[in-house]
Amino acid sequence: MKLFGKWDPAEVEVADLSVKGYMNLASKSVMISGGRHAKQQFKKSEQHIVERLVNKMMRKEKNTGKKLKVYGIVEGAFDIVAKRTKENPLSVLGKAIANAGPREEVVRLKYGGITVPKAVDTSPQRRVDTALMFIAKGAHAASFKKTKTAEAALADEIIAAANRDVKSYAINHRDSVERVAKAAR
Repeated sequence: MKLFGKWDPAEVEVADLSVKGYMNLASKSVMISGGRHAKQQFKKSEQHIVERLVNKMMRKEKNTGKKLKVYGIVEGAFDIVAKRTKENPLSVLGKAIANAGPREEVVRLKYGGITVPKAVDTSPQRRVDTALMFIAKGAHAASFKKTKTAEAALADEIIAAANRDVKSYAINHRDSVERVAKAAR
């Protein structure tokens, strides 16, 4: 079964082995799950990665709760990505998620009355979630009160994150999170 009737997820290979197990690209998974995966903590890994992107895109103002509208935005963005890169947009999304997920973050530990930042490795599940959040926030920031459409903004963000472009919101925020973690070592 092809994604949006156009792209075959079977031909997609994720190069980053740490996030590969947490990105479901199986063609048999349902695209609108209705929250079946919300019962347990790690069941969201069984949810299709495009549906997780759609859920992250639905968090801001005009798109809140409008899943079919956001599916149209994601499909339009995937059309733009396929046209620009001449690749399967799912493989470009996989590269973008692998590049945009921070590998190290900061937690705050309390010793007595003092709070001390400490750098910790990020789990693969959190890397995928954070990367999707950064991509969705970047697309929203690029299209909110601007002439750029949401489809074009999402496509630009995915392509820029896949190419590790510093102008990308997701890559820029990943670098800032890792910079703070490096200082807290």
